[in-house]
Amino acid sequence: MQRAVTHVQAALAQLAAGGADANQLADAVVSTWLGIDNALSPVIGQRGVAALFNRSLHLKRADHPWLAAAQVDVHGTSAFAALQTALSQQSIQDVIAANSELLQAFYDLLVSLIGDSLTERLLQPVWAETPNGNSSQDSP
Repeated sequence: MQRAVTHVQAALAQLAAGGADANQLADAVVSTWLGIDNALSPVIGQRGVAALFNRSLHLKRADHPWLAAAQVDVHGTSAFAALQTALSQQSIQDVIAANSELLQAFYDLLVSLIGDSLTERLLQPVWAETPNGNSSQDSP
């Protein structure tokens, strides 16, 4: 997983180096989270994805207090809109760092519930897509 998080983080850094602003990075981050939601919802449901995401936010709020505003409605109605808003108001470095930490926390929680092998299989299609929408040649 660390390789997947590093890959996503590097793709965001590449977008930033190409001139993307925090709003564009936030859009890319939300695209990744929507991919995660699409991959996991058939298995654990939208509520399950939202609950894991919200728990990840809770775990990372101490490092990034502004993440408190990014909570996802467990009924699936917000579709990460609050995350996009919260991220778009941060520096580029904060967007990249916070997303990396959220991804790692989410992955760790999911692994604790369903195991490493199944988690990796379910999320492999998401890791194969970079946040800028290009397929990765060296996805984990």
